[in-house]
Amino acid sequence: MSKETKAKILVIDDEKNILFTVRQTLEPKGYEVRTTTTGEEGLRMAADENFDLVLLDLKLPGIDGVEVLRQLEQRPRRSQVIVISAFGTVTNAVEVMKLGALDFIEKPFAPRELRDAVRKVLSRPEQGADPGNDYNGWIALSKRCAAEGQLGNAIAHARYATGLEPDRPEAFNLLGAYCEMQGKALEAQKYYRTALELDPGYMPSQNNLNRLVLKKTGPLLLGQE
Repeated sequence: MSKETKAKILVIDDEKNILFTVRQTLEPKGYEVRTTTTGEEGLRMAADENFDLVLLDLKLPGIDGVEVLRQLEQRPRRSQVIVISAFGTVTNAVEVMKLGALDFIEKPFAPRELRDAVRKVLSRPEQGADPGNDYNGWIALSKRCAAEGQLGNAIAHARYATGLEPDRPEAFNLLGAYCEMQGKALEAQKYYRTALELDPGYMPSQNNLNRLVLKKTGPLLLGQE
C-alpha cells in the first residue's frame, strides 16, 4: 500500500451527512478517517494525534473554521489542510490560502472531486525533496511536472505555492492553465480572474482569459515565456 493511502485524515464539519459522505468516499481507498462536528474537538484531536490531512468546514458552531485553521497553522506539528465550504467565493479561497490551506472545495462536491483533491495534496514530495518555502521553486517544479505529463503533481505543487505567497498571481495562472488542459474552461476563468485581482497587469492571465472568453486561438501561457 502506498504512503498516500496510509494517510490519517481528520474531518471537521458540523453536517453529519458530509461526515458520512467523506467516510464513504475515502475509507474504501485505504485512508484512515476520523471525524468531529466541532472546531474545539477537532483542535483537541489534532493535538493528541498526528494527522496527515485535515478537511475543514468554515462554518462551525463555537470556534469557526477560520480560527481552527489559524490555530492549526501556529502549531509546530502542522497538518495539511483542505477547506470544504458552501461559501466558495474567490475571496474566501484566497483568504484561507493566506492562512495556510492548500485547497478549497465548494459544497456540494462530487466524491471524485474530493478524492482527487485529497490525492493531489497528499502526493506532494517528501520534505527534503521539495523546494521548502521557495515560491519560485514550487512554480518551477509544477511546470516541470506538467511538462512530464504529471498533471496531478503539477496541480498540487501550484496549489502549495498559493499557500506560500497567496498575493502573487503566477500560481493561480498555472492552476487556470491546468484546468484548461483538463477541459474545465469555467474553472480556468476563475483562476485567471483571481490572478488578475492580485495583479491586474499580469499579462499571461490577461492573454489566457481573453483567449478563453473570446474563443480565440493562441498559446496557453504558463508565465515567464
